[in-house]
Amino acid sequence: MKLDILAIGAHPDDVELGCGATLAKEIANGKKVGILDLTRGELGTRGSAAIRDQESQASAEILGVAMRENLALADGFFENTKENQLKIIEVIRKYKPDMVLCNAIEDRHIDHGKGSKLASDACFLSGLVKIETYLNGVSQEKWRPKFVYHYIQWKNITPDVVVDVSGFIDKKCEAVFAYSSQFHDPNNKDGDTPISSKTFKESINYRARDLGRLIGTEYGEGFTVERYPAVASLFDLI
Repeated sequence: MKLDILAIGAHPDDVELGCGATLAKEIANGKKVGILDLTRGELGTRGSAAIRDQESQASAEILGVAMRENLALADGFFENTKENQLKIIEVIRKYKPDMVLCNAIEDRHIDHGKGSKLASDACFLSGLVKIETYLNGVSQEKWRPKFVYHYIQWKNITPDVVVDVSGFIDKKCEAVFAYSSQFHDPNNKDGDTPISSKTFKESINYRARDLGRLIGTEYGEGFTVERYPAVASLFDLI
């Protein structure tokens, strides 16, 4: 199966929070979208890896993605090593995405910046013919995504591109809130986290509204790019 977009996140819920509305919009437009989680989020204060597995699959069904896989790297401790690069390269070559969306280039959680660089490096290396990988014992062909974009997470990084996601914020929120163990619940005694605060749910909406305001739409999601975006005409910009 070939994908149009592969979204990669260090933890289950990174993708939904960072670019869930963009993915929902592209899926509605007929694009084939998949998600690759690097870890199972086992160090999360709330819930457990098993709970996060269930939540991530429920969220994937809400979004309607074509596939979701998890590499089960060590939450908090994975590194940008050859071994981990090869694991991602195998997935990239398996699904041949034209576009990869990955973690913020820097963020509050150390895994986000690490995951961003790991995924980006794997995208480049995946295009080198002398790097050999195998799927079910069969040698994989080289494949390099045409586009690599980084979604924005906790920090307010200035975006290079803002996508109009008006009409898809409700689907994003539904997918995000499938991670019910993560969010505010006065009866949950597992400890407080930044995203379990009472105001975090509201922040998803107002951040998207603010980015939408900046481009003259109702809602937006922002991305940084690794190379200059190109348009055939200035009139292609909305």
